[in-house]
Amino acid sequence: MINSKNFALIGASGYIAPRHMKAIKDTSNNLVAAMDKYDGIGIMDSYFPEASFFTEYERFDRFVDKWHRDGNKKIEYIGITTPNYLHDSHIRFTLKSGAHAICEKPLVLNPHNIDQLKVIEKETGKKVYNILQLRLHESIIALKEKISKELEKNPNRVYDIDLTYLTSRGKWYFVSWKGDESKSGGIATNIGVHFFDMLSWIFGPIEENIVHLKQSDVNAGFMKLRNANVRWFLSVNYNYIPEKIKIIGKRTFRSITVDGDEFEFSDGFTDLHTKSYEDILSGGGFGLEEARNSIDIVSTIRKLHPIGLNGEYHPFCKKILG
Repeated sequence: MINSKNFALIGASGYIAPRHMKAIKDTSNNLVAAMDKYDGIGIMDSYFPEASFFTEYERFDRFVDKWHRDGNKKIEYIGITTPNYLHDSHIRFTLKSGAHAICEKPLVLNPHNIDQLKVIEKETGKKVYNILQLRLHESIIALKEKISKELEKNPNRVYDIDLTYLTSRGKWYFVSWKGDESKSGGIATNIGVHFFDMLSWIFGPIEENIVHLKQSDVNAGFMKLRNANVRWFLSVNYNYIPEKIKIIGKRTFRSITVDGDEFEFSDGFTDLHTKSYEDILSGGGFGLEEARNSIDIVSTIRKLHPIGLNGEYHPFCKKILG
């Protein structure tokens, strides 16, 4: 293929990996190799059946090293869709292998990891890109433009926002790495980081961070952004989903209200990974500094002690603490 670029993928069996495979294919590029400890990767037949596949990191490492030494062949990008706590290590491997990294969120678990990766970027001349696909969602871009215009007229305006996100998970969740805070970063990191990124992108950096509720299956709190007060509630427990949502058979509830008005963005998610790849390949993309705000937020949440039903807490907190 003319001008096609070569990719590799670390992590191929999870929920999000096929979106990366599709994005590579949709942008007319080639997947050379993939690595995953789990070997049930039949999904690859739909995208890149000729790609080399490894279940051992050491053999994948050897392949990548040998492959780019063979003539003029080169792996230019490596996608990373592994468990959160491994992102930092796999990004380092990618940069040192002479490739750019395209990593799922959360980019890393702690802000100091970003500082270290900036050093390695400088040493290698390669870049780290974070998949922050909500920034490419048409409805969210429109909201950002609307808020920006309003803030031009009134820079001191503060919006009131309620963020509610419940995505039901079964018992497997707590047995897997996602249920281990040392590996996933906990609920706020695992399912909240992209919402926190989106809100701080639109309403400015965080100024105050409070946690009201912190359990293995639910986190809730309050954050003051430069131009918004945000009450947030995140959970993987089906029991906390509103009855009207349960009645229609849904297991997920997502709501963002801005000054009491519901912000609707249920549609438009289908091709956001492809859009992310197109953005990166055309010279855009979101780098280390763009990821910092949301990593700061979730890292702080992890360290804070919950204060219960005090102050500006999300109404859903009463479902648990009331």
